[in-house]
This record gives sequence, structure tokens and C-alpha cells, in this order.
Amino acid sequence: MTPIRAIAFAAALATAGLGSALFPDHAQAASAGDIQRDSSRALQTLYRTNPTAALIGKHARAILIFPKIVKGGLIIGGAFGDGELLQGGKVDGYYNSVTGSWGLQAGAQSYGYVVFLMTPKAVEYIHRSQGWEIGVGPTVVVVDEGVARNLSSTTLKDDAYAFVFNQKGLMAGVSLEGSKISRIHPRQ
Repeated sequence: MTPIRAIAFAAALATAGLGSALFPDHAQAASAGDIQRDSSRALQTLYRTNPTAALIGKHARAILIFPKIVKGGLIIGGAFGDGELLQGGKVDGYYNSVTGSWGLQAGAQSYGYVVFLMTPKAVEYIHRSQGWEIGVGPTVVVVDEGVARNLSSTTLKDDAYAFVFNQKGLMAGVSLEGSKISRIHPRQ
């Protein structure tokens, strides 16, 4: 094994150990009931804390909710979590979000994110694709405080709007770019 591969392997092991030590409840796959319960709580928390999200939610054609993403990294990092797609107020499917990264990073954190799908094109894309990589396909605007100040029901023109919330942990920054979202079949 080359020295670079040995360092990468050690970093991956450290990341896995750090993530499972800080977030032990994600060690087992979630059931459909767990995902529904956690997603409902997460969406209500987002609506309570962010009036812009509540406004956009009223106009969304579908809502993709990831209540808890776990992220860890030591040079090589990753993030993962399970969620659901709501359409017409009902669960339309279950999805996972996975991201890999490398670079100057160390630590672990958890956060949630919600993507409001605003156009038929965005909803169709998630239904027909084998996996949606954010940054490819429909346009996703990540809403921060600055963007939120300028949004109203008359200015919603993009395919999708994403909100990151409930950040906890020891790692700076969250990027949804490159997150791969794939349909899953959780245990019942």
C-alpha cells in the first residue's frame, strides 16, 4: 500500500469511528415509520423557525425532507441520511442522501435539510432519475438569510429551494452540492 493510500485509509477509518461515536443512533437503517416521524418533526421545526420556508412550503409541488444528515471528515469525509418525499400531503417515497468529499476538513456534525420542489420538471426529474445529484438537473437554490429576505410568493421562479437547519457538531460549513439522492426501500 502506498503512503497516500495508507493515509486515506486511516482517515476513512477515523471518520467512520468519529461519526459512529458521535451519532450512534444512525448505526442501523431506519424504518419507514421512523423516517416519517422524524421527517414530520423536522418539517414542523423548520416551519416554526423559518417563516420563508413555511411560505414556500404552501406553494411547493413536492417536499423532500432529510431530518438528520450525519457528516464526518478527516481529510476524507462523507455525509449520509434517510428521508422522504411528500407529494399532496402524502409520502410518495423514501430516499437517502449521500455525499463524499476530500480536502481540508476535520470533525463531525449533523443537520437536516428540506428541498421544496416547485415545478413539474423538478418533481418529474426526481421520479424518473435513478439518483439525483444536486447541482445536476433542476436548479436548486440554497436559501440563506440574504436570499430569504428577497423571496415572496411572487418571486418563486426556480425549480427547487433548499433549507439547511438544526446544525449541531464540530465541523464548519454545509454544502449540498454533489449530494446524491436515491430512492430506497426502508424496512417496515
